[in-house]
Amino acid sequence: MVPKIHKRGKRTIGLLYYLYGPGKAEEHIDPHLVASWDHAAPDPGRDAEATYQELQQLLDQPLALLTDAQRARPHVWHLSVRNGPTDRILSDEEWSDIARRMVAAAGIDDPDQGAGCRWVAVRHADDHIHILATLAREDGYRPDLDRDAVRVQAEARLLEQELGLRRLMPGDGTAAQRPTSAEQHKAARQGREHTAREELRETVRRAVAGAQSEEEFFGRLAAAGLLVQTRVAPSGDLLGYKVALPDDRNKDGKPVYFPGARLAPDLSLPRIRERWSADPVPQSDAPVRPLRPTAPATARRGTAAVAWKALLVVEHGEDGLAAAHIAAASEVLDALAKTSAAYTRRELQQAAWAFERASRSHVRAVRGSDRALRQVARDLVRGGPALGRGEDGASTAMAIDMLFFLITAAAHWHARKGHAQQAEAAHQAAEHLRTAYRAAASHPLAALHQRGRRLSRPLLQRQTAVLREAVPLLAEQVLAEEGWYALAATLAEVEAAGQDPAVLLADAADRRELGTAESVSDVLVWRLRRTAGLPSDTADASLANPPSWASPAGTFPGSDHARHMRR
Repeated sequence: MVPKIHKRGKRTIGLLYYLYGPGKAEEHIDPHLVASWDHAAPDPGRDAEATYQELQQLLDQPLALLTDAQRARPHVWHLSVRNGPTDRILSDEEWSDIARRMVAAAGIDDPDQGAGCRWVAVRHADDHIHILATLAREDGYRPDLDRDAVRVQAEARLLEQELGLRRLMPGDGTAAQRPTSAEQHKAARQGREHTAREELRETVRRAVAGAQSEEEFFGRLAAAGLLVQTRVAPSGDLLGYKVALPDDRNKDGKPVYFPGARLAPDLSLPRIRERWSADPVPQSDAPVRPLRPTAPATARRGTAAVAWKALLVVEHGEDGLAAAHIAAASEVLDALAKTSAAYTRRELQQAAWAFERASRSHVRAVRGSDRALRQVARDLVRGGPALGRGEDGASTAMAIDMLFFLITAAAHWHARKGHAQQAEAAHQAAEHLRTAYRAAASHPLAALHQRGRRLSRPLLQRQTAVLREAVPLLAEQVLAEEGWYALAATLAEVEAAGQDPAVLLADAADRRELGTAESVSDVLVWRLRRTAGLPSDTADASLANPPSWASPAGTFPGSDHARHMRR
């Protein structure tokens, strides 16, 4: 159940016309009164003799008891209460009780507190009601509406439990502002998947990811095609900004601008500045090093390494440091989604969209500690789009794998702090990452699997012994997994590179619990390949040192050698 207090209005009659009217898209069906301050209140929806003007005059009568100075301006209070799509359809009697409890909780009309305001509750759809009240009590005083939004939300949580409805999680005031019903109807008319507010929020977030200065940030906004206006003080200092979509216009044909703070609490200019305030100041005369051709893959390998270190901070660091790393992880997700190949991009975008809610809480982030995460976000953006093949595709899988564990750690951190909405958002993001990982990892792991199956029997037996030595408690589980052959091939590469596979494997397994992994062997493959410095692209790795790992004697069996050379 979602109660929403709308912007106050100046005309009681205007809101009545809307509530009893057909709606903007003929969506209002059988508008009628389900509750009011007075059981005898006229109902223009069901009573042919009743008029909107009659009801408006009754609602506004207490305003005459107040002087102009005493009146609330604007004086029309408006609350909608909506159930979820999976909730059962409530009766008029149930909605009537909900309305009475909502106005009592808000401070509009509580029978236990004496005279209240006049109000009506109108139902024009199965799943919601609207409550209109005029802000003047019957005894001539103004109502006390301090924290009315918090109180109606708390009442909604109680009603959900009592009525057997889908139970929502209590918020903490850090969520981004939801689109208004008018914005949603406008998006539907224009055939948009998201409202203008939501599209702008996503675009601004992607522009912030890894940015290091105002110039870079505003340059990215312009490059994304947004209309940008800035607010400048008489001193010349930049105070704020607002953005608009070029094709989002009001009735006068002018662009509809949204200030950053109305998109999300952390997108105001002062909050954005906090992100780079602790970054080192770039030297203007420093030589600019050209990006290497493999920059996208390099950035992804760097992302995996930095995400691992961030995970430790989230799990064991102080709250302020953890909050900063969680916020910066949101930038990394935005950057990865922006630059990844088409077959993983949508799931990564959904992960970034969901995790946006988990990036903010009332725990104040200690900025500066998150510099490494913000830098890899910047590297991802500068590296540009990955093609999704070869090293790019495999390193994407490696990055997603580690980000999954980081986001899961963020979910656990929020749960420990009692941040219910943030924890749920992080869990949703992790599920999208899981799906993206499957798409990114399928080809490189399949290649490793085939190579593992082609290992000679003595070499495969040696890697089995390494597994049992390094992780005795996990060995049987890993051997039963389909991914064992990919891990065996990776262990052989580690050995061929002159490193101790047992030591590295034990370290990889000890780095974090593996209970949330779908495949323990998959996770160990990526951790080993990263820590051992092996290529992510398994096709390239197969030709790195062909004779060194294919058999105990360091030579290929003839048929295996021929197959590798043909690949």
